[in-house]
Amino acid sequence: MTAVLPLLTRIAESTSVDQVWTEATAHFTELGFARANYGFTRFLYKTNVGDPDDAIYLTTGNSDYARFYFYNGFYARTPIYRWAMANTGACTWKWVKDAYEAGNLTDEEAEAVRQNAALGIKAGLSVSFPETSTRSKGALGLVADPGLTHDDVEDLWAEHRDSILAVAHMMHLRIIVLPQPATRRSLTERQRQALEWVADGKTTQDVAMLMEVSAAMVEKHLRLAREALSVETTTQAVAKASLLNLIFQRVAKPPLTAKM
Repeated sequence: MTAVLPLLTRIAESTSVDQVWTEATAHFTELGFARANYGFTRFLYKTNVGDPDDAIYLTTGNSDYARFYFYNGFYARTPIYRWAMANTGACTWKWVKDAYEAGNLTDEEAEAVRQNAALGIKAGLSVSFPETSTRSKGALGLVADPGLTHDDVEDLWAEHRDSILAVAHMMHLRIIVLPQPATRRSLTERQRQALEWVADGKTTQDVAMLMEVSAAMVEKHLRLAREALSVETTTQAVAKASLLNLIFQRVAKPPLTAKM
């Protein structure tokens, strides 16, 4: 377990979601889980994760797989999704195999199991993360490499459970405080600045003076920010940008070098 400590430090000090994901998935790959899927939303309602553009979806699969699994909503038809929505913790997928063979899955879930099997996705494990907000939910799925059986995963889980959970939780906790990966929800630097000043209680005239632009230009930045975030009011834009970690974020600076 102590061998994982440097990795946990690197993840904790990462400055981008991509960097966190690369560090964590390299560890999972070493253990026999080269394919990993992660999802997180702050806009959960019952079992609906909300607008896909407001969620974080990460996968080590290719773009076609990401489109099929995430954006076409396949994940929501799987029994593991039902489990993740109802539970916090971790489980291997052996129970899915047992439930399928016993006929205890819904027709939709059983079909999802068959579709996954056709893609070579059979064994694996999932982590459903604890959240402090009733509107937030995150989960990680690790797909066992080809050739690994459910029994193999059970053995891997028994041996590496602590390191898998430590890396998974550190990964999740770091991702949710970083700006989301670039999507259509991204803001320009000037849009971000305008929203930050509004969040500080400044009027349009105040923001114009602080940004050294006209009031009309401030209004343009705020309008474009509202459009990017798909909201109707600037108040909603400030709230949503805060939830998505798009404002009040530190800009990474190159490290200082010691002068000789």
